[in-house]
Amino acid sequence: MNREVPSVPFNEGDRPKEVLKGGTRLDGRGFEVFRNVFMKPGTLSQAAGSAYAEFGNTKVIAGVYGPRESERKEAFSTEGRLQCDVKLASYSRRERKAFGQNDEERELSAQMQTALEAAVRLHTFPKANVDIYCLVLESAGSDLAVCICAASLALADAGIEMEDMVSACSVSRVDGHLLLDPTMDEAYREDGSALLAMMPSANAVAQVVLTGQWSNAQASEVLQLCMGGCAQIDAYMRQCLKEAAA
Repeated sequence: MNREVPSVPFNEGDRPKEVLKGGTRLDGRGFEVFRNVFMKPGTLSQAAGSAYAEFGNTKVIAGVYGPRESERKEAFSTEGRLQCDVKLASYSRRERKAFGQNDEERELSAQMQTALEAAVRLHTFPKANVDIYCLVLESAGSDLAVCICAASLALADAGIEMEDMVSACSVSRVDGHLLLDPTMDEAYREDGSALLAMMPSANAVAQVVLTGQWSNAQASEVLQLCMGGCAQIDAYMRQCLKEAAA
C-alpha cells in the first residue's frame, strides 16, 4: 500500500481555492488512489490490543481494553457491551482544540461504535465491556475511516472474536469527480461524501453514510468505489497481522 506520493498537509488558515488542477489532485494521486498507508498492530504494551494507522498525514492510535466486568448495575444480558471513545489531540490541527469532548468527537465515537458493533461477537463476553480508545494524533482527512481501521486491527490484535475484520474508506465528490481517501482540503471543497465500513470476507456492510444529493446511479458508483477501497485496506490489514505474528 505504500506509494511514493506526497500528502497535502491540512492548513486551516490557508485552504487552496481549488483541489483539482488539470484534472488531477494537488498531491498527484489518481482519483481512486489512497494516500500512503501504514498500519502496525501491537503498539501499546499496556492494552489488550492496539494498532497505529497512518493514511498520509492522518495519524491515529487505537487501544482495546477488556473484556472486563461492567461496573453498570443492570440486568444480566447475554451480550457484552462495546464502548468507543475517539479523541482529537489538542495539537492534531492547526487550531487548538478546547479542553473536553466536543460534538465532533462524540459523533466520531458514535459512528465508530456503530461500525464495529456489527462485527464484534458481543455474546462471547456477556455482562462485560470492551473499551476502545482512539486518539487522532494528526487530523488531515478521512479521520473516521482511519479510526475504524485502526480500531478493527486493535480488536484483532486483542483476540476479540469478530464475524470479520472491518475496513473503511471515505470518498468526497468535488467538481463532479469522486476522490477516494480525501484530504481535509478536498473534503472542505466537497458537495457530497460517502463513508463505507464493511466486512469484505463476509461481504457485509457494517455502516454506510452518505451526505449531499445523489442519484441512484451516482450512489451505486460511489459505493462500488468504496467497496473496492475497503477490499484493498482489508488485504493490507490482514498482511499486517500475518507479519506481526511471524
